This record gives sequence, C-alpha cells and structure tokens, in this order.
Amino acid sequence: MGTVAELLRYPVKSMLGEALSEGMVTARGLDGDRIHAVLDATGAIGSAKHPRTWGALLRCRSRRIGLATEVELPDGTRLAAGSSELDTRLGELLGRPVTLSDRPPTGGALQRVVPDFDGGLPDLLRDAVTADETGALLTTGGVADGTFFDFGRLHLVTTSGLAALRAGIGDARRFRPNIVVDTGSAAGFPEDDWVGSRLRIGEAVVEVTVPTPRCAVPTLAHGGLPADPELMRVAARVHRVPVLTLGALTCVGVYLDVVRPGLIRQGDAVAVGE
Repeated sequence: MGTVAELLRYPVKSMLGEALSEGMVTARGLDGDRIHAVLDATGAIGSAKHPRTWGALLRCRSRRIGLATEVELPDGTRLAAGSSELDTRLGELLGRPVTLSDRPPTGGALQRVVPDFDGGLPDLLRDAVTADETGALLTTGGVADGTFFDFGRLHLVTTSGLAALRAGIGDARRFRPNIVVDTGSAAGFPEDDWVGSRLRIGEAVVEVTVPTPRCAVPTLAHGGLPADPELMRVAARVHRVPVLTLGALTCVGVYLDVVRPGLIRQGDAVAVGE
C-alpha cells in the first residue's frame, strides 16, 4: 500500500509543528501531539479555523524538548510553555489576554468560519450559523472529550491525494497531518478505500474511521507557504465524499483511532490488517 513518508506532530493546537523521524503512538494518539492549546478569557479554544481571531497562531511554531514544550514566536523568541512571559507575548500577538493550557476546558467552545467552498458545511449545521462582531459567519462546537483534538486521535493523508490537488508532498503541512503515506503511482485518493479497515503502520495498528472534512485552514499561510485561497475550491471540485450522516463533504485525508499502540518510524510499511 505504501510507506510512511513524513511523521508530524503539533504540540500546540493551531501552531506550526515539527517533523519526526520516529514517534510513539499511544492510546491518546502520537505522543506529544496537541497537548496544549491557547485559551482566551471566555474559555474559547484557539483554532485557526477562525482565522481573524486565531490565525496568528500559525505564525508560531511549537516543539517538544524532552518532556517540555517550547514555543517559537514570529520574531524568533523561544519561550517555555507555562511561562507567564509566553502568555503575555501570545496575548500581544492575538490582541487580548490568553493563556497556554494543557487542560482542555469543560464546555470550551471552538469556532469555525463557514468555508467559502462547496462541501465545506454540513446541511444540518446551516441553521446554527451565527455572525461575530466582524461579520464572519461561524459555527461553534467543541473538541473531542478530554483532548484538544477536533475528532480522531490521528490524521493521515496520502501523496496520491495531495497530488490530485496539485499540492504535492511538500505542501502536506497545509493539511496538518500526523502521517503522510507515500502511495506511489496510485491515482486519486486511495485512503477512501481504507475507511472501516485496520492498518498496520510500524508497530502500531490503527482503524480508519472517517474521511477528514476540511475547513479554511489549508488555504492560510503556513510558515514559508503563502496563502492559497484556491486550494480548497480545487478540492471541492475533485473530492466530495459522504461523511457519516453529514452528507457529501470536501475531504482530504482520513481520521484514525488507535487499536494497538506502538512505535512508528519514517519509512515504515503501511499495510491493511493487523
């Protein structure tokens, strides 16, 4: 089926992350992934899915140093998670008081801008759309219970799927996956056929649960990648697929749940079955 081309984690939700040569997959997901998030005074969870409010987080980079998390700010300053100076600097960047937390708040809200491409909003959410003070149309939800994940514990994309979007493997980070699988000459989106199956990746076994519906985040600037407002319109034209009971949505990649923890290395084979 393929091999692990890239392994990525994002210690702080909606910040740039780090590439790994290997990583331990635990029952929670990739060790060290999305273990922190930025919260404001209302308890709202910082997510670049609301770019006007939180998009500046994508100008920061997070990484793990041993058992600690470090954040690199846009000016190159590096500060440890948990420091008051980091909270102050992040507040200056975002224009309001915030804190970096490793404790998902009960009932914390996560706002998403309604995408301007087809297949970006489930029909059942249309009546729940609201507007903020800037006029941006939003839906509001939460995160997976007890975590900062939107849904699945792991996120996987394939080089074939990226190529179908003219993105190529070098732009995988627009989609913020944990695992990029090199699927060689396979056409289209081979991961669609894996939904409902178990995959063996290195020492770990995962279950492919659902295609990943996309938001506006892949269109935003990511580090050295400039904004690409047309990317998701391309995706909407070439890849709208059924997702649970939500109808046909624009998807790139798949979500995974962990069946058996284990070590994953760059170059490991990916195969169907345990």
